[in-house]
Amino acid sequence: MADPTTQSAQISSSLNASSTKESSYYVMKMVYWRDPKKSAVAFGMSLLVLVSLATFSVISVVSYLLLALLCVTITFRVYKSVIQAVQKSDEGHPFKVLMEKDLTVQPETFRKYVDVCLTYVNHAVKQARHLLLVEDLVDSLKLAGFMWLMTYVGAVFNGITILILADIIFFSTPLVYEKNKTQIDKYIELIRTRVEVTLAKLQDKLPGAVKRTKAE
Repeated sequence: MADPTTQSAQISSSLNASSTKESSYYVMKMVYWRDPKKSAVAFGMSLLVLVSLATFSVISVVSYLLLALLCVTITFRVYKSVIQAVQKSDEGHPFKVLMEKDLTVQPETFRKYVDVCLTYVNHAVKQARHLLLVEDLVDSLKLAGFMWLMTYVGAVFNGITILILADIIFFSTPLVYEKNKTQIDKYIELIRTRVEVTLAKLQDKLPGAVKRTKAE
């Protein structure tokens, strides 16, 4: 008979995997515009918030968003109260269904997301050590080249502008790629081949000691 602890761990792992797949499915459904209305709302709201952050301070944006939400909820509450008074109905609070929902974060859910975040953090730390301590000279040179390019990007765009562009790319690129997959894959493969050839030539010119370190 299987150990109950092992069974519990297996069940928890299965649930975590199922939840992750479900979340990924909803994200993919959103960025591929399977439901145009929901995707348009998500894209519009995210873009509005980012543009607002580029114009106003974070405190102002949060205050305006909460103020707008309160205006909507208060107006709706007053409207429903007036309607109930006129019709002499006893429907109760208009947000009763939402108020009765359990919004507390369960310990299992919290631990699951902490474990996922911890996995990414550990991976990032290992990659940082690998690149910054020059465990592989070619990889470190790639990072140096990328950071050099980013200095030019940073001189033209600020952080919020980059986030706005990333938001637009996030909601537009998957749809464009889906419609032009064949042509895009051909160009990506061509670029990848040229990069690999260039890196191979660069590696051949490296000192022998460095190449031996890489092979080890």
